[in-house]
Amino acid sequence: MTVLKAGPQPWTDTARTSAERADALLEEMTLEEKVAQLGSVWQQDAVETTGEVAPMQDVFAAGSRPFDTAVRDGIGHLTRPFGTRPVTADEGRARVVELQRQVVDSSRLGVPAIVHEECLTGFTTLGATVYPTSLAWAATFDPELIERMAAAIAADMRAVGVHQGLSPVLDVVRDYRWGRVEETMGEDPYLVGALGAAYVRGLEKQGLVATLKHFAGYSASRAARNHGPVAMGSRELREYILPTFETAIRAGGARSVMNSYSEIDGVPVGADPSLLTGVLRDEWGFDGVVVSDYWSVPFLQTMHRVAGTPAEAGALALTAGIDVELPDAIGYGAGLIELVRSGQVSEELIDRAARRVLRQKAELGLLDPDWTPEGSVAAGEGIDFDSPANRAIAREVADRSVVLLANDSGVLPLTEGTAPRRIAVVGPCADDAQAFMGCYSYPNHILGDYPEYGMGLEAPSLWAALRAELPDDRFTLETGCPIRDEDRSGFDAAVAAARDADVCIAVVGDRAGMFGRGTSGEGCDAPDLQLPGLQGELLGKLLETGTPVVVVVVSGRPYALGDYEGAAAMIQAFMPGEEGGSAIAGVVSGRLNPSGKLPVQVPRLPGGQPGTYLQPPYGANSEGVSNLDPTAMFGFGHGRSYTTYEYDDLTVSATELPTDGTVTVSVRVRNTGPRDGAEIVQLYLHDVQAEVTRPLLQLAGFARVPLAAGAAARVEFTLHADRTAFVGRDLLRVVDPGEVEIHVGASATDLPCRATVRLTGERRTVGRDRVLHTPVVIEPA
Repeated sequence: MTVLKAGPQPWTDTARTSAERADALLEEMTLEEKVAQLGSVWQQDAVETTGEVAPMQDVFAAGSRPFDTAVRDGIGHLTRPFGTRPVTADEGRARVVELQRQVVDSSRLGVPAIVHEECLTGFTTLGATVYPTSLAWAATFDPELIERMAAAIAADMRAVGVHQGLSPVLDVVRDYRWGRVEETMGEDPYLVGALGAAYVRGLEKQGLVATLKHFAGYSASRAARNHGPVAMGSRELREYILPTFETAIRAGGARSVMNSYSEIDGVPVGADPSLLTGVLRDEWGFDGVVVSDYWSVPFLQTMHRVAGTPAEAGALALTAGIDVELPDAIGYGAGLIELVRSGQVSEELIDRAARRVLRQKAELGLLDPDWTPEGSVAAGEGIDFDSPANRAIAREVADRSVVLLANDSGVLPLTEGTAPRRIAVVGPCADDAQAFMGCYSYPNHILGDYPEYGMGLEAPSLWAALRAELPDDRFTLETGCPIRDEDRSGFDAAVAAARDADVCIAVVGDRAGMFGRGTSGEGCDAPDLQLPGLQGELLGKLLETGTPVVVVVVSGRPYALGDYEGAAAMIQAFMPGEEGGSAIAGVVSGRLNPSGKLPVQVPRLPGGQPGTYLQPPYGANSEGVSNLDPTAMFGFGHGRSYTTYEYDDLTVSATELPTDGTVTVSVRVRNTGPRDGAEIVQLYLHDVQAEVTRPLLQLAGFARVPLAAGAAARVEFTLHADRTAFVGRDLLRVVDPGEVEIHVGASATDLPCRATVRLTGERRTVGRDRVLHTPVVIEPA
């Protein structure tokens, strides 16, 4: 082993660029030290004391290396010291320092590790704020708010020595039955890209590395099964799946990407250089680090069966462009070193990946001369991961995410009356605050194996929140049935409570979990879109009582609600986090004027309609062609309010638009009702004729517009011709001359304003410099 020279080293010289420092350190490294930078280590005792939080964790954890063995040549990453078993903030911070000290002291070069954690609904650790799920973020249509939330999450993580967050999920929903719909930001690429880039900016501006997942195609599996094969052509992949990742890289500045477990047309993404290098780096210019999803490298051998040994799987992944193997190093270990020494794998591939990792460590300050494990965490005692400031943001996101689906009877809001009302609160989600939390929230992700901790924080159920919201009313609580078990023993009591009440609030939906332990979440896929268990049957019996029923769906996916149209009102809340009870109660009482909009459709029928709103003509209802009508019960972008809005005076600055030009699209929106509110103004496009089929409508811009009662605003979109681009038959993204319809309104099914422009000039190919965003200006009218 080469003895390190005493004194300052070139890679610690902060006057040099990060790339220069990485190159200097790489030149000093042995092959073993380089390969060590491409791996991670998951502390063995932590893995053994918890249930599965990653697929097939028990199988792979059995072969994990002892920590001291794993770090003797250094290590690339430390896997989830906070998020694997319950530790307080102070305990976790001390653990990070201890582990980093071992990494630095045990290896010749003393290079610290990157610490990564999950942060999908906030920092996934004991006592940290549980924010709403990603699907709830999307319902806000509010990128600025989501960026502010992400910044708060990142600040907490950096304070305790975490460097990288495994978030956001940029998968576009293609089938509502998929268990991870709750983790997505909906079914429209523009909305997902805008909110995803905002979340990335929030993390990155705080110095945390954001990790985009799951690149790519994961959400489009056959039959919506987790890890299922993807049957999708290259054109469709480029049209609907890839743009969200490109937007988060270009507009958000993401420095890490995680590969998908999926195979596309028989090729596992983890072994596909055309995606991980060709698209990501050669086409888009991404210069960050690609990390594997947990155990996706050994899956190339055990599940995809395209490799004969773990080392061969590692060689495939490395060649494709995966730089770091998480959460351990099975493919990127001794076997890979042997393949390099025998000449079967080029050391240049090792250098390529190690250089990227070391450059990122330089950017994070881990190579600085004054870096120490103790100095990498905030000083002082009693870090509060659920601070009042955090809860205020969580409350704001929850408040803006609740969607009022229907209220034609006018039963809502339940404002304070002169006499106490009898209110029956019924349903398995009524008194369960964990129903508000996603599968990557700490209470659902980890604490199910540690019941002594409870939820680890304060979170009122809807039952508790309603009683606080409406203290003069008389409440009765009945569960009725479990979330998914077939037990009707509570039906009679629930029906009796509803019959004796002035109004019944029926709270139904999901309980998030992992790998079949819930009705929503990773590995919790649904055979159809009926409400889980007997909840639909319970709703039917409640509606038969004649008492007005307010249906509140708290879920991680949309469920078919066509059988419950007799409800007096319907509310959808996509797992709104620890402040969700207050948000829903506020909408019920009228304290909050709802402004959430659907980022996914709500279907009418439970089976056979997995498609989203992005459909060409034959994908929509086709009378005389098919007897199945896939029209949604509530369309994309739908959401009611306690006030009313009117749209008029649509103007377009020109009737012709050069294929490299812009037009301004302006509309006036008025609050014509009795209450202050906020409307989400939505801009859609339709390409009338193209060389490939195009969606009947596709979102191209949106704006959240606060309006006082009686006030009006003019909303002006600057629409670049690039926003009409599509992927043609040659797989190039083009702007094509021809007619384009412009629609503006309140949702994809409520578009009162329409105009047409003609794209003129030459057919134009656009690349990574194309305009991705539609700027909006809002002024009083």
